[in-house]
Amino acid sequence: MKILVINCGSSSLKYQLMNPQTHEVYASGICERIGIDGLLTYQRPGQPKIKADHAMPNHSSAIDAVIEALTDTDTGVVASLTEITAVGHRVVHGGEKMTQSVIITDAVKKIIEDCNDLAPLHNPANLIGIDACEQLLPHAPQVAVFDTAFHQTMPKHAYLYGLPLKYYHDHKIRRYGFHGTSHRFVSERTAELLGRKPADLKTIVCHLGNGASITAIKHGKSIDTSMGLTPLEGLAMGTRSGDIDPAIIEFICAKEGLTVSEATTMLNKRSGIYGLSGEVSSDFRDMWDAADNGDADARTALEVYCYRVAKYIGSYVAAMNGVDAIAFTAGVGENDIPVREMICTYLGYLGIEIDADENNHKSRESVISTPESRVTVLVVPTNEELAIARETMELVA
Repeated sequence: MKILVINCGSSSLKYQLMNPQTHEVYASGICERIGIDGLLTYQRPGQPKIKADHAMPNHSSAIDAVIEALTDTDTGVVASLTEITAVGHRVVHGGEKMTQSVIITDAVKKIIEDCNDLAPLHNPANLIGIDACEQLLPHAPQVAVFDTAFHQTMPKHAYLYGLPLKYYHDHKIRRYGFHGTSHRFVSERTAELLGRKPADLKTIVCHLGNGASITAIKHGKSIDTSMGLTPLEGLAMGTRSGDIDPAIIEFICAKEGLTVSEATTMLNKRSGIYGLSGEVSSDFRDMWDAADNGDADARTALEVYCYRVAKYIGSYVAAMNGVDAIAFTAGVGENDIPVREMICTYLGYLGIEIDADENNHKSRESVISTPESRVTVLVVPTNEELAIARETMELVA
């Protein structure tokens, strides 16, 4: 079985052709600068990356470029498109109607389109990718795997905002949460590593990357998560502010002469550790280099980041009335040793003890707490592509 996984962003498209049964990856890559000039990266396991300029005025042409690469007579991995069993699409927002992955129909596409206002940079691109794959691969079922679906188990008291209820009824303004595919994958893998069932555990998953979110997963179900109506809520991130006093927006607009749209762009693209550091970088490697060389603002930005993570962990321990496991994942969570260490220094009240030797590794599946620790702390590399391929296989098999 060969499943093509497609992840369309606003100006990029990640792809991977794989067998979810054996975990074998045949080829993977990314299309970048869509709508500008276009750059295709293509790689087979064990082979060097191939990079090539490729005209990509839109996402449809990016899909064309991917298909050309996969079927290339010299470097391709399929002789015929009929070898591709199905296509799994990451879709950012499914609103309240999409509570699980589904085979895509016209009705499903209408629901995705209806959520465009909630994810204006991603859902329209997701739909273009779906339409392009339907045209190029008419034999292959198309499956939508929603970022928001895993969090649809949150209770009302967790997802409602303290706003007039009419805004929820009229406009569906509520917390939806994101990174759901990753949170589900990591929580299930955490249970496997502990020799337990997800239904027996209270787990907190820390998906820490340039975009970051934390989820409380009680007995296998998401009961709260840090991102909200949009990915801007929650933690301070690479360039996103995370939680702020909403009155700040009006205050800044008045002081700086900004529109609300301009202020929102600032909160999304020029805040977080990037903004707190005086615009040193949104890359944590650059931030640590700056901090280690005496940049006090960079050091403070990293401390803000870790403090926010620890606060959310503490609140979710309270929400679940306990915790059995805490899992770090994604780019920062898997690779940033001092960030994990700094976060865990706040968690001594939970009886957490970190094994410094075990923590001193990058991107390795491991338990980093000591045997005496009352809560197990792990590093669990996420694999959203595999999760999407698995869910696609379950629906089309």
